[in-house]
Amino acid sequence: MFETFEHTADLGLRVRADTLQHLMQEAGRGLFSMLVTNLEDVRCLQERTYRVEGSAADYLLFDWLNELLFTFESDQMLFSSFRVELDPGGLQATASGEPMDRSRHRMEHEVKAITYHGLRVEEVADGWIAELIVDI
Repeated sequence: MFETFEHTADLGLRVRADTLQHLMQEAGRGLFSMLVTNLEDVRCLQERTYRVEGSAADYLLFDWLNELLFTFESDQMLFSSFRVELDPGGLQATASGEPMDRSRHRMEHEVKAITYHGLRVEEVADGWIAELIVDI
C-alpha cells in the first residue's frame, strides 16, 4: 500500500508492505501514481530490467526510484507493475509499462527529483514502512 502526502512545495510518499521486496514494488507504483493519475490505465506492453547495487534499505530505495525517474524522463516510459528480487548486493527488478500517451494518460505532477529529505525505511512490527519526499 502507498499514499502520497503534501509537503510544503514538494510531495511525500509513504509506503507500507509486508516485506522489503514488496515495499520496493509498491514504492515504484507510488512514484508513478505521482506522475499519472490513472495508473490503472498504464498497460504492461514493455519491460525494462534494472540492477541497483547497495545494502542499506533507505539508499537502495532512493537509487531504485531514481533509476525509474530517469527512465521516465529520458524515454517517457510509464510503469504500473514491478517485480523486485533482493539479494545481499542490491536488487534486480523488472518494470512493466508503456510509453506515455497524453491522449490516454492523465499526467499529474512533474517529479523533478527524489530527495534525501525525510528519507526513511524501517522494519516495523507488521512489515516495513518507508517515507520520502520528491521535488515537484
